[in-house]
Amino acid sequence: MAAAILGVIGGSGIYDLPGLEDIREEAIPSPWGEPSDVLRIGRIGETTVVFLARHGRGHRLSPSGINYRANIDVLKRAGVTDLVSVSACGSFRKELHPGLFVLADQFVDRTFARSSSFFGNGCVAHVPFAHPVGPTLQARIVQAAAAEEVAVHRGGTYVCMEGPQFSSYAESMTYKDAGYDVIGMTAMPEAKLAREAELTYAIIAMVTDFDCWHPNHAEVDVASVVAVARANAGRAARLVARLARDFPGEREDCPVGSHRSLDGAVMTAPDHRDPDLLAKLDAVAGRILAA
Repeated sequence: MAAAILGVIGGSGIYDLPGLEDIREEAIPSPWGEPSDVLRIGRIGETTVVFLARHGRGHRLSPSGINYRANIDVLKRAGVTDLVSVSACGSFRKELHPGLFVLADQFVDRTFARSSSFFGNGCVAHVPFAHPVGPTLQARIVQAAAAEEVAVHRGGTYVCMEGPQFSSYAESMTYKDAGYDVIGMTAMPEAKLAREAELTYAIIAMVTDFDCWHPNHAEVDVASVVAVARANAGRAARLVARLARDFPGEREDCPVGSHRSLDGAVMTAPDHRDPDLLAKLDAVAGRILAA
């Protein structure tokens, strides 16, 4: 079995991971372009942890300007097996209040300006994505939250909008009426690409606001998001640190198959595959393309 290495992507308000020890920064080149930032690699307890600031330090990248493919690729090259995304979100349910952490397990992708796959013409692949979140990884987050007395809500649907503008009232009501639970701007295509790279993925969506549907709350703005995200940062760091300290030493098989999601996924016959694309896929899909 491969050693388990925990990756953490920090979103708005989460630009570092307190508790990391023996830290080194590493700029890993990617054939997919520039990732958001250098990787901060260290350990918490006996677990190797790789941290990446999604928006870059200083929050210089917009949701649409993030190179999601490069981010996932360099995490894969760093040996990450399990990936936890920490991100801010708005809520469509009054019980999912600001300050609560929502462990969403479904996604609706409403983005349109982002590259959402490593594969394409010259090497076509279709991975299963019915269950985007690894149940065992999510259960470990729940256990860590209980140990640290951090309130979480397990389950829910996260709709990912393109942004960078916040929702109109009509959009907010449409998503609420559709039964979605939270809204954000970054989980897609991040979760899709993680699945293609055979990383087990889970999300900690930190509720910062009620979008703009709630009649008793002002519409969302940057100031409110940043204020709540900063207030949440300490609890998020405690939660991730506890998760890392209790993490298994070896990678666990994922019940929904994320650890072997490329098995049978590639459609293109070997003699029709584009060698240039194959070279870029060396980390993401080397396990099955080199076979």
